Amino acid sequence: MIDMGKEKIQVMVEGGKATAAPPLGPSVAPLKINVQAVVDKINEKTAEMKGMQVPVTVTVDTDTKEFEISVGTPPVSALVKKELGIDKGAKEAGKARVGDLSMDQAKKVARTKFGSDDEGLVSQVRGTARSMGVTVGEGAVTEEEKKKYEELQKQKEEEAAAKQAEKEEKPETEANKEEKPAEKPEEKK
Repeated sequence: MIDMGKEKIQVMVEGGKATAAPPLGPSVAPLKINVQAVVDKINEKTAEMKGMQVPVTVTVDTDTKEFEISVGTPPVSALVKKELGIDKGAKEAGKARVGDLSMDQAKKVARTKFGSDDEGLVSQVRGTARSMGVTVGEGAVTEEEKKKYEELQKQKEEEAAAKQAEKEEKPETEANKEEKPAEKPEEKK
């Protein structure tokens, strides 16, 4: 027997800080259930994950208006950032290092995300960390590396600002003018 009276809504919310604002409120409201009750339940279930984006599924029985909340685990990148206490990874991995996980921390992230710290799962954590400019087991980031990262960030921002200014100042050229059909000469009778 197929249960036709169930609706599933999947959203990403900040742990412990869900609100009735988009994306949650507008998705839940049409189902005519108490949006604030859904928000409160999500915040209760995600309180330990403050500061991280958390996948949440709200399953609503459209007949009885009862709902269930299922909370997934945050992405590996969010777990790595939380473990290191950083706001974001490097924009260009390989050029700058923003942090270093110990092997124990990498295993902890694997256990949190996957429920196991098998070598293959720890390798996945290491790969994600690498793409964020985070190393594993290489030691703390030095002051010199922090300065290098800040200089790279500043350089990128300056380049982006220069490109934007160039776009705004660039006169219309033949290459970027809208092509107009050639006018036909009038025929003589």
